[in-house]
Amino acid sequence: MHLTRYTDYCLRVLMYTGLRGGALSSTREIAESYDISVNHLVSVVHSLSGLGYLETVRGKNGGVRLGAYPKDINLGLLVRQTEHEFAMAGCFTSEKNCCISPDCALRPVFEEALDAFLGVLEKYTLADLLKPGERLSEQLGIELGAGSRLGAAVTAASGAKKTERKRSDAQALRKRR
Repeated sequence: MHLTRYTDYCLRVLMYTGLRGGALSSTREIAESYDISVNHLVSVVHSLSGLGYLETVRGKNGGVRLGAYPKDINLGLLVRQTEHEFAMAGCFTSEKNCCISPDCALRPVFEEALDAFLGVLEKYTLADLLKPGERLSEQLGIELGAGSRLGAAVTAASGAKKTERKRSDAQALRKRR
């Protein structure tokens, strides 16, 4: 299974805005962080806004932010909404240009594989992708939006992991002594 660049960008925009919490971000900022075209992101942001994943604010100080809590954004549903065709083979297309299509046993196998792929994605939410929040924000060169409930949750999760890492480092040091 191969996701389109469009779905990839949808996921990236949601991760970025999720890390920013309730803070507004411009399409240009997001594009620069990922080193991708602003023009590509404009249609992605428009689509995500229409689906309710993003809230847009117009004006000089406008931008975008998450329109839902990360825990409520299901990855499987998002992929189903942003991928327009799941053609794993010729028999999945409307042309069905395969001469053995009527009797081929391969199509049900691919259908089962696709269902399994989407089923795994449905087990995860945007919140799962934001767990390494502090490290992600460093890599993207952005500040976590700690002033909001969304950013605070990410910051708290990152802080808990840091504390856990410090404890395990201290335990390892004690064992060496």
